[in-house]
Amino acid sequence: MLDTSINWAIVSLTVSSGVVLLLRDWRLTVPALFINYLSVAWFLAQQQFIAPDLTIGGLVISTTIVVKVITGFAASAILGITAITFSREYNLEDLDEFSLAELRRAARRAQRQRASEPFRISEYVVPFWALVLAALASLALPRLYPVGSQTIDFAWYWLGLTGLFTIVIASDTLKIGLGLLLVVSSIDLVYTAVASTVQVFPLALLSLTTIVLSLSIAYLSGLMYGRLKTLDLGALYKR
Repeated sequence: MLDTSINWAIVSLTVSSGVVLLLRDWRLTVPALFINYLSVAWFLAQQQFIAPDLTIGGLVISTTIVVKVITGFAASAILGITAITFSREYNLEDLDEFSLAELRRAARRAQRQRASEPFRISEYVVPFWALVLAALASLALPRLYPVGSQTIDFAWYWLGLTGLFTIVIASDTLKIGLGLLLVVSSIDLVYTAVASTVQVFPLALLSLTTIVLSLSIAYLSGLMYGRLKTLDLGALYKR
């Protein structure tokens, strides 16, 4: 009999990474990244790729899965704090009263302008078609180049492709960081799911890579904001 039950871990993984690719607001994409890490951990725990060795409130789970969740939370928190820090005014103590008043007036004007701007479908055309292309490729590649089961292959192809497309269409440094983290998560998933014997060192290296990437993006964002007062990559071409 055909199993038609819905794998909600895969649904959550697919939607969350799709949100990261499609949307631009970090208030939505950073939480979506954390949900994606939770979804990957849920999927790995569901498939029992790693033997459970820890009991939490009656739930038997692997320590490795817990580490993945903690790593995902740390990476998301780093990018979230970075976004909060560099989306507000700072170094205001260096300004005199007149400059401070002008800066606040400009900020209020920009805020009103953003609020009054209509929803522009044109800004989402490229991300939308990138999402469609990622979906088609993720459905086709498991048939052409299978690595594990069809579900596993779809999951890691989808994560990798949405990550790559996110990097390609990124308009700011945070978006690049989100894409890179999705690609690393894809590598992490396929290794954990396919390796005959899961070794601690490669998993630890992948977790370390995730944290280092997050810190690197935070550092580069700080450098860019310090010079250009924006994280928008388009500002680099105006110098």
